[in-house]
Amino acid sequence: MTLLSTSPARTLRLQPQDNVVVAVDTLDPGAMNGSGVEARVRVPKGHKMATGPIRTGEPILKFGQIIGFATQDIMPGDWVHEHNVEMHDFARDYHFAEGAKTELVLPIEQQATFQGFRRANGKAGTRNYLAILTSVNCSASVARFMAKEVERSGILDDHPEIDGIIALVHGTGCGIASKGEGFDALKRTQWGYASNPNIAGVLLVGLGCEVFQIGRMKSEYGLRESDAFRTMTIQETGGTRKTVEAGVAALRDMIPAAAKARRETLPASELVLALQCGGSDGYSGITANPALGSAADLLVRHGGTAILSETPEIYGAEHLLTRRAATREVGEKLVSMIKWWEDYTSRAGGEMNNNPSPGNKLGGLTTILEKSLGATAKGGTSTLTGVYHYAEPVTTKGFVFMDTPGYDPVSATGQVAGGANILCFTTGRGSAYGCKPTPSIKLATNSDIYARMTEDMDINCGDILDGVSIEAKGQEIFDKILAIASGEPSKSEALGYGDAEFVPWQIGATM
Repeated sequence: MTLLSTSPARTLRLQPQDNVVVAVDTLDPGAMNGSGVEARVRVPKGHKMATGPIRTGEPILKFGQIIGFATQDIMPGDWVHEHNVEMHDFARDYHFAEGAKTELVLPIEQQATFQGFRRANGKAGTRNYLAILTSVNCSASVARFMAKEVERSGILDDHPEIDGIIALVHGTGCGIASKGEGFDALKRTQWGYASNPNIAGVLLVGLGCEVFQIGRMKSEYGLRESDAFRTMTIQETGGTRKTVEAGVAALRDMIPAAAKARRETLPASELVLALQCGGSDGYSGITANPALGSAADLLVRHGGTAILSETPEIYGAEHLLTRRAATREVGEKLVSMIKWWEDYTSRAGGEMNNNPSPGNKLGGLTTILEKSLGATAKGGTSTLTGVYHYAEPVTTKGFVFMDTPGYDPVSATGQVAGGANILCFTTGRGSAYGCKPTPSIKLATNSDIYARMTEDMDINCGDILDGVSIEAKGQEIFDKILAIASGEPSKSEALGYGDAEFVPWQIGATM
């Protein structure tokens, strides 16, 4: 990455072979690029300017990769964006596992540590919540009533060891097939949250007649009622009021066991980091995403796990991941998911390039290929050790991938269900997001959004454009991960975010 400094405007050339540069500052007509190219029109900051002639049909190169193709002749100094760029498929060589390397993991005595909760099953939590899960949308209001009644009663006031009681409600659970992809995904999501190490105990509440039957889930997972797991349905308990009363009583009984948890020193290898980006802009792939990738590499070196997701947002960049796959089988599993998405979007009357969003485009992103190349940078450079379906338990250490939509709440829900106990979220437009029970650390891609939304952003990565190195920012992010895993509240936690962001992926027909 080369900063081309002029006065007063600055541009970035990311790779020598690129035929565009990124405007760090807005380029007015006549502004000179550091390589001697004059802007022919106004180029907004974060957007792209051509550095040489690009003929109709020729590829646009950024990050050293194809991000689209010219729909008309583009002159040096032209603004390169939707009006003169299109996306179509092109051949990509996956080079399965050719770039895989043996990761050098630090001995446990040299690993960084954090203060976390050791659970009875050996897992490590960064938070200590009691949760009310719902089997169906029909029990959502009752779950919320329970949480409000517990808050009103003040029964948690004497238990600072418990971070709170959260009602995790959703919009599905009935009107769906009782078997198949959709049902299995919901089942994995529910059990994944119930067993996430950031949750000390779960009350699962249903209506009683829904497709997603609590009894079936208990049978399949061999679950028994205990101080950490209770269930009830509105119909069996006798209606709304009686269910709320019974739920509050059950939670009251569960509090003493949850309150016994104490933080202790644990190795960073116990951390499972969810990698997310939302509200991306032209700087995302230059600042926050590669810095987060550097932090993810650090975590892997310390024996931990980092989960990259959002399959539609690696589309077109998946060949960079297949090269890093530990085995050909791991790489081929990722490609099979890409093919599934192509069919899935086609059946729904869409296309993969429906992403980027309008906000992404205002921030300088033109095609999904460009967005994907920047989003993939969150995964750092470590070997890809595993590929998982949505909400599957992540059991592999190191850098892994989970198949999820690009829609942030749905994607993060799958990662948390997979076991993520900490989350980092990059944003260039200013996404307002939190994630209970897993704390979300917000990383601003540019200094403007950090200054405008300081109360929401934990770290400013915009200073990379002013000379801070990717490695130094990665270390700063890693240190913040350890601090927040140890109990320091993230900005989104301080604002109270996280109760409404439980959004299981609804796959298939709603009937």
